[in-house]
Amino acid sequence: MSDQPPSPDQPAYPPPGSPPPPASPPPPGAPPQDSPPPGAEPSGSQWSAGPQWAPVSPPGQPGQLPGQFPGQFAGQAPAWTPARGMLGAAHKPGAMPLQPLSLGAIYDAAFRIIRFNPKATVGSAVLVAAVAMVIPVLLTAVLTFTVGITLDTTSSGDIDDSDLLGALLAYGSLGLGAILQSLGLIFVTGMVAHVTHAAAVGRRLTLGEAWAATAGSRWRLVGLAVVLGLATTLLIAIYVAFWVLLVVASGATLVAVLVGLATVPVFLAVLGWFWIRVYYLPVPALMLERLGIWESIARGYRLTLGQFWRTLGIALLTVLIASTAGQMLSFPFALIAQVGAVTAGKYGALVLIVGTALAQVTSTAFVAPFSSAVTSVQYLDLRMRKEAYDIELMREAGVLDA
Repeated sequence: MSDQPPSPDQPAYPPPGSPPPPASPPPPGAPPQDSPPPGAEPSGSQWSAGPQWAPVSPPGQPGQLPGQFPGQFAGQAPAWTPARGMLGAAHKPGAMPLQPLSLGAIYDAAFRIIRFNPKATVGSAVLVAAVAMVIPVLLTAVLTFTVGITLDTTSSGDIDDSDLLGALLAYGSLGLGAILQSLGLIFVTGMVAHVTHAAAVGRRLTLGEAWAATAGSRWRLVGLAVVLGLATTLLIAIYVAFWVLLVVASGATLVAVLVGLATVPVFLAVLGWFWIRVYYLPVPALMLERLGIWESIARGYRLTLGQFWRTLGIALLTVLIASTAGQMLSFPFALIAQVGAVTAGKYGALVLIVGTALAQVTSTAFVAPFSSAVTSVQYLDLRMRKEAYDIELMREAGVLDA
């Protein structure tokens, strides 16, 4: 090409539509002009020219550009890869990741479920405990303002018969309230099982919806509680009878102590095995799978097969956390009850019952929903580990196509 500028009669650019000038042939042995030198990246004009639908050679063969994969076309962008964290977000549509859970993930899911559904978890527990504890408070108030029961003794150390009867009725009503609360908490555990399942797939149940979800399973739930309670009582009664027969037959204190040192750890181990394999998981199985009493017990037994020690460790830690937190929450009311019983004079019994009731309601507000949520999450975790239940939950949540 000449270095002289074009003449006025010669345009600086070729007119539109004119064919490009013929390229001069390369010298002998030179590489083609349209191929980059070895190791050089393609220029922008080569990428902007559009994809060339010719498959690239396998690695190590001529014609493949750097960074391309076998079967990728020249000029074609690499395949899209999801950003880090996007896949994990798709697997957590609700309060818990839909995958086998670690210890921290189980507790995090339990707290998220409570925050996600406070009315159906904490609200239901408080409602049950408050209704149950109203009975001893009302009875004690009536006795205080009519009969005039008191915790004070006379100067001679005697208690009037009417005061004794009133105190027995007041404290007996606490036992009745505790029984009613235990019965109500059976339904709370069933409701929390449905709340946990719904929260796992991103749905929030109201208190009414959680109660409605237990329809058709409530009497079986009560029957399950009765069966498990009788079985636990039978185990304890057998061990107590063994001790009574041992003491009567031997009559020696040393023998009783030696046998106790040998059998008490065994009995505690049997109770721990019974708690995890028989007692721990039937409630979520009965509520979520709509099983019968014996089928739900067998279901819990199968789910804990091979997972005994892990389930036992989490359950024991949950009991420790729940009991410690419950005592801390109820301590101010329990302290007021004890101090008021001594300083309130003729109203001491009423102050004691009211303070005890408030302490019970406050403790139940945390212990019941937290323990039930952890148990239900463990049930889902074991099913995900053993039965790939996470796939079914993903379909239910809409993460996977049905």
